[in-house]
Amino acid sequence: MRKIAVFFPGIGYTVDKPLMYYSRKLAEAAGYEIRLLPYGGFPDKVRGDRAKMEQSYETALAQAERMISDLDFEQYEEILFVGKSVGTIVAAAVASRSKEAERIRLALYTPLEETFSFPFEKAVVFTGSADPWVGKEKSRIPGLCQKRGIPCWVCPDGNHSLETGDVKKDLENMQSIMEKTEIFICQ
Repeated sequence: MRKIAVFFPGIGYTVDKPLMYYSRKLAEAAGYEIRLLPYGGFPDKVRGDRAKMEQSYETALAQAERMISDLDFEQYEEILFVGKSVGTIVAAAVASRSKEAERIRLALYTPLEETFSFPFEKAVVFTGSADPWVGKEKSRIPGLCQKRGIPCWVCPDGNHSLETGDVKKDLENMQSIMEKTEIFICQ
């Protein structure tokens, strides 16, 4: 059985950072072919600037589509998209445009609200209660997940990298996140 996992990083959160690195290792162990999308060329100081956010999304989307243009998703029995931050918007957009949209599953780390402007159901979401990109404790992400019946794990005091500032707590959280990710990958 052929399986593929495509990784959509964030603006500063590259494919080598912990959430992307460990989820990639889990996907590899589960037999997925891996495709990393190391896009770049983003403007500085994006958070809070709507125009720069849209520019970042358009930049990442164009690069992602170019980097996967050689993939024929029909050849794969299982398709997994893993996204982080702006990469969650790009992953959702690419998935929604695909002929195989119904078969694509999404693991979404710290998604932004715009991610939910695209139709998808087969997903798992990880967000932080102190994530300034989505309004911290006023985040709409858990509610958006609930409306779609998507599991959402909220990291207490987690920022946009799902880190709290307490190294031991961060390691415990990372283990829990990866355990939940592995269950999703292997279902």
